[in-house]
Amino acid sequence: MLIQLKIKNFALIDHLEVEFSNGMTCITGETGAGKSILLGGLSLVLGKRADLSSFFDSSRKCIVEATFDIKNYTLEALFNTFDLDYEEETVLRRELLPHGKSRAFINDTPVNLSVLEKVSLNLIDIHSQNDTLSLLENEYQFQVLDVIANNQEILTQYQKTLALYKSTLKEHNHYKEVHTESKDALELKQFLFEELQNSNLQVGMQEDIEIKLSTLSQVEYLQTALASSIQLLEQESLGILDQMKELRRHSQGLSDKSKEYKEIHERITISSIETEDFLELLKQKFDHLEANPKKLQELNSQMDFLNSLYQKHKVNNIDDLLAIKKKLELTLNDTLSLDHKLSALEQMINQQSAILTTLSQKLTKQRKNAIHLLKIELEQILTKMGMKDTLFKIELINTDKFLLNGMDQLSFQFSANKGGDFKSLKKVASGGELSRIMLAIKTVLSRYKKLPTLVFDEIDSGVSGKISGNIAEVMANMSKKLQVFTITHLPQVAAKGDHHFKVEKSEQNGKFKTQLHLLNPETRINEIAKMLSKNEITDTAIAHARELMN
Repeated sequence: MLIQLKIKNFALIDHLEVEFSNGMTCITGETGAGKSILLGGLSLVLGKRADLSSFFDSSRKCIVEATFDIKNYTLEALFNTFDLDYEEETVLRRELLPHGKSRAFINDTPVNLSVLEKVSLNLIDIHSQNDTLSLLENEYQFQVLDVIANNQEILTQYQKTLALYKSTLKEHNHYKEVHTESKDALELKQFLFEELQNSNLQVGMQEDIEIKLSTLSQVEYLQTALASSIQLLEQESLGILDQMKELRRHSQGLSDKSKEYKEIHERITISSIETEDFLELLKQKFDHLEANPKKLQELNSQMDFLNSLYQKHKVNNIDDLLAIKKKLELTLNDTLSLDHKLSALEQMINQQSAILTTLSQKLTKQRKNAIHLLKIELEQILTKMGMKDTLFKIELINTDKFLLNGMDQLSFQFSANKGGDFKSLKKVASGGELSRIMLAIKTVLSRYKKLPTLVFDEIDSGVSGKISGNIAEVMANMSKKLQVFTITHLPQVAAKGDHHFKVEKSEQNGKFKTQLHLLNPETRINEIAKMLSKNEITDTAIAHARELMN
């Protein structure tokens, strides 16, 4: 229920703050006074697109804030879905900044417009003669029928199963495509895998081959350098090793004479030992180093083979080749087990199809029972609202396809005159008729589910007299179960409300402003009298207004 609305700096509204109650609230005012501005402001807080030119004062930001009492709407799960704080009194706020930026909040938590719109759809529902297109959509017609048929639980189960069915079908089609690949394609994958498998690829393989190639291709230089190094170390008398031994002997003497030279002797000793180790290592390298043209050729062949694999698979390292090998292996394994997979998936498809068929049959059965009830109730309500010859023809057409709402297609047809042909609503119903049909549908729905606050924007235009009174009575009866707002030009409708607000436009300092005033019983009678007598308050009009109020 909408309990408070604040609008600042929007269109002709400088500042508006108004509180609302349950029941039926009527809003009246002269044409151009600003009734549509109220709806425009309310639409902003419901997530609709902003007109950034609609500022009362272009230097200040525009703020629209609506407070709702939602304790009876079981919306905790919805708020948790969007990670919002749930409050029994929830505040929706929209801000438009002068430079064009728009911000939205729910209970002071910033949200995008998509979230704002999804939450607000559960709080308030606005209808006008230009806003009944949803009634023409098959999807909405199904929703109405399924609410009356109490199909929500079955429909939820059906749609979950349908999602699994589509997923399984997609997986089956994928494996079927793989299975039907040409023999040549599978043979090529097998060849490529075996080629990579037989190559004994290992991480670091290329680096190892490159090191060995570098060694074998420079063997003569390496042998000469190693021999020269060995000679330099062990040449008698002049070799580094003999020189190190002589140095070691002198340092020993120094250390024996004075402990001050002990560390020097130890370091020279270590260097001498390391020099001996260097010599042994160089000799080992020299002994193992030999020209091996055959090995060199093998390594060159291995490198050429690796390069050919890189070129064939359009990669440049061993890791990528190993990844390709793994992918080919998985593909071949999948191919080998495809028959089993396809068989299992086909079994799942059959099982899911059987469940969907059973659920669809339950939906159809309950819809058929609901159609009779919906048809009778709609025709009775519309007769009361002046469409006495209205007839509906609502039919379910069974299909062999699993659709979003089952296996039914819905034909929702309408005839406004006795003996007239039945045609779809979009082809034969006028704007006024669609408005009254929507009102009738909402009236029926309110008996089966908790509806959000309903706002009717002049849906009673084009009717008068007794019919307008009956339309008002329908809305008044509905307002016993939910909050209803109606913007109207008809005194018969205004008189039926529990609360009456008047929209007025006034000029202040050369600038027009729109304001909203709650009427007391006396001012309300005067307002209805004006509506009856074209803005002139006469004794007859006053008497007629009192009669309508009673």
